[in-house]
Amino acid sequence: MSATATAEVIEALSTKETSQLNFGRFSPKAQGGKIILTPEGTISVQGNVVLEGGTQNAASFSITGQYDATFSISLPLGPETLINFKNDKTIQVSDWKSSPAQGIGAGILTSGELTVRIGASLTVGDMNANPVGLYSGSYAVTFGYN
Repeated sequence: MSATATAEVIEALSTKETSQLNFGRFSPKAQGGKIILTPEGTISVQGNVVLEGGTQNAASFSITGQYDATFSISLPLGPETLINFKNDKTIQVSDWKSSPAQGIGAGILTSGELTVRIGASLTVGDMNANPVGLYSGSYAVTFGYN
């Protein structure tokens, strides 16, 4: 008796960051607060932070691969730190959200592609804790076939 074995090679999953997560410009007041940026790009403030313009946008990633394949999205589990390299002060980014929502099988590569958007919350202290300057850092996001 003989049995059959099969294997299928599919296109590799490819990702490209097309837009960086950017909370824009702001001024913290006496108590600080939180800037919330949704995956859809809506921004809101809690506490004593005044938005002052600049570019504000959710991160976006172009995902390409096998037509109609599903993939998972994994976001950071906890806060990530942005650093002001002039004075080593830090700001925390947390409450990560994505569209589609993170998880196994969260994304479907209809026609072999999909855009994933990521938002988060920025916790801001007062002006002493978070003095003037550019804060930057990185975070890990993982995309993988199911």
